[in-house]
Amino acid sequence: MPTPTEIRLNRAERVLHVSFDSGERFALPAEYLRVESPSAEVQGHGPGQRVIVPGRRHVGIMRIEPVGNYAVRLVFDDLHDTGIYSWDYLLQLGREQAERWAAYEQAIAARGLSRDPPRRGD
Repeated sequence: MPTPTEIRLNRAERVLHVSFDSGERFALPAEYLRVESPSAEVQGHGPGQRVIVPGRRHVGIMRIEPVGNYAVRLVFDDLHDTGIYSWDYLLQLGREQAERWAAYEQAIAARGLSRDPPRRGD
C-alpha cells in the first residue's frame, strides 16, 4: 500500500495536501475530511448508522498529530478530534473524492440540510 511522503496543511485555504510514494497527490479540503471522518461519531457503530454532518463549510484543521507510523489524528476547529486517518483511508479519500463528495451533497440536500453553519438565533 502506498504511504505518504508529505502531509502539508494550508490553513488559509483549509486544505490538506497529501502526497504518496506511488506518485499520487491529493488536495483534501478540511470540510471533506470532517464530514468523512473515520470516527464512530460520523461512521456509527454498525452498518446503516452513518451520520450526515451538515454545517461544516468553514471548518478548519487546527492540528495534525501523528499516530504511530500508520495514521494521523486531525483536530478540527469545531473541536472534533476523534477520527484517526490511516494512510489507507487518506488514500481512499483522495481516490474517491469526487464520488464521495457528490454523495454527501446529495444526502444533505435530500434531508433539507446545508453545508453552511446555522446562524446564531436559528
